[in-house]
Amino acid sequence: MLKEFKEFAVKGNVIDLAVGVIIGAAFGKIVTSFVEDIIMPLIGMLTGKVNFVDKFIVLSNPKNVELTSLDVAKKAGAAVLAYGNFLNVALNFLIVAFVVFLMVKQINRLKREPAPAIPNTKDCPFCTTPIALAATRCPQCTSQLSETA
Repeated sequence: MLKEFKEFAVKGNVIDLAVGVIIGAAFGKIVTSFVEDIIMPLIGMLTGKVNFVDKFIVLSNPKNVELTSLDVAKKAGAAVLAYGNFLNVALNFLIVAFVVFLMVKQINRLKREPAPAIPNTKDCPFCTTPIALAATRCPQCTSQLSETA
């Protein structure tokens, strides 16, 4: 069983998957930072300096404290709908999905096989020598070729 496990663990597919997961996690952190540190502040500036992370709707406030931010609301034990955080996560997902789409599209474009070449010769039906498509007589065996050969 140990031998089988070793063969499984060192297979190319398992190693490729592990590398993909590790790179994907690192890429996710980059995208999260990109959205939270670059995109959302720009959107906030365009919408009147709104901080989307602190956008929430209070469902219940058991301690009746003033809820000025999402952190304060969570610490107070208030039930909130944190739609601003959801917008950040949704934007992260859209950016990751779009980048993965572009990567897969480029990989598929590189893998695409070239269109088959249009043949400019045909085989003589009598001697199987390659001859020009427009030939009416085989230069090798001198047989008369029909129009369909």
